[in-house]
Amino acid sequence: MKIGYNKSMAKALTPEQRIKKAQKFIQEAKEIPKPASLGWEHFSYTAQVKDTLKKAFELVKLIQHSPSADPEIKKQARELIDSLPGIEKEILKPS
Repeated sequence: MKIGYNKSMAKALTPEQRIKKAQKFIQEAKEIPKPASLGWEHFSYTAQVKDTLKKAFELVKLIQHSPSADPEIKKQARELIDSLPGIEKEILKPS
């Protein structure tokens, strides 16, 4: 047996927790500081925003297909997913 080996598995998140965490990722993406120039810094900024929003999407994408999820939770997940392209455009629009 390995020393320091963690025998317990990570606890699965409930759909409600997933939606809350996805909303935190969206807020994180909005708070990423915009670069002053349009060079590599802007490329990196765009990648960071898209990656953060992708994390939010990945958290909630399967909720709508879950038979055990409450219809209201499924609706919230669908609305969050549908809002992501608009949020991305809003964040990345030129100032």
